[in-house]
Amino acid sequence: MAAFVIRRILWMFLVLLALSIIVFTLMHAVPGGPFDQEKPLPEKTKEILAEKYNLNASVPEQYLSYMSDILVPRITYGKQPPSAAFDYLVTIPLPAMFGDQATIRWVNFGPTYKSRSRSVNDIFRDNLPISFQLGAFAVAIALAIGIPLGIISALKRNTVYDYMGMGVAVLGVSVPVIITAPVLQYIFAVQFKVVPVSGWGAPNQMILPAFALGFASSALIARLTRASLLQVLFEDYIRTARAKGLAERRVVIMHALKNSMIPVVTVLGPLFAALVTGTFVVETIFGIPGLGKFFVTSVTGRDYPVIMGTLLLYAFILILANLMVDVMYAWLDPRIRFD
Repeated sequence: MAAFVIRRILWMFLVLLALSIIVFTLMHAVPGGPFDQEKPLPEKTKEILAEKYNLNASVPEQYLSYMSDILVPRITYGKQPPSAAFDYLVTIPLPAMFGDQATIRWVNFGPTYKSRSRSVNDIFRDNLPISFQLGAFAVAIALAIGIPLGIISALKRNTVYDYMGMGVAVLGVSVPVIITAPVLQYIFAVQFKVVPVSGWGAPNQMILPAFALGFASSALIARLTRASLLQVLFEDYIRTARAKGLAERRVVIMHALKNSMIPVVTVLGPLFAALVTGTFVVETIFGIPGLGKFFVTSVTGRDYPVIMGTLLLYAFILILANLMVDVMYAWLDPRIRFD
């Protein structure tokens, strides 16, 4: 297992490197630039900005300069010590012997073209935790709804409970979040006034956006759980357990359910990575200052550092989540071995 994890970590760096080359090349291959706006800037201003952000260099030179900022650690002085979780991931405080408030920063995604006072690291520090909280809460809701719904539908196959459960699942898959979110907002925030319409910070402000995100995912999880559990219930070892006189509840919980969770665990990696890195629609509807909104605006505004940083961060979380899923396979099914 240890050798497998080490190989996957090494592959992760190779994948991130290949992704960075592809994304960086495609961004610069598209006509236009970050300072081409509806109201054109004066040519002198565009030249000054291009010189400031090294946009006059060739694409390979820009890429090497960008990657050196990310990969080469740098010591900074006089800046505030780490104050958020993201800061501790990319910044290491140094002892006083190195100087006043000396820190070593080993990941620097560069400046953002649209804000003079903030870097891409600042955006991640301030907005990624919000998207992470929203996404984690949405995944928890999806599991809490989807798994029980799938179990009930499988155990009550071809009954009214099965039809109702799968009807809810089909509804969740069919109705996009751009419709679900405003409907929930209108019913519970406008009509019944049990939760705020928008905003972020209070616990009751997390309920509607997390449910809107988690509902569609719970439908997928419910369908996977039902299909997998039905398949497992007809396996020979389940028949043997029943023939030995074990109670049906124990057969389902101790034997069938654990093995039926492998397909569900498979989708948790991509699902978790997609939700915790921000969702533009829900964040816009509920006025949540998450990372998804910054990513979409950076794409439309050709803010190269934000695009690169967000995609690399998403890929890193996706690969890490999939690695954790693979490790969970061995726990769910001891027959699985990684050589």
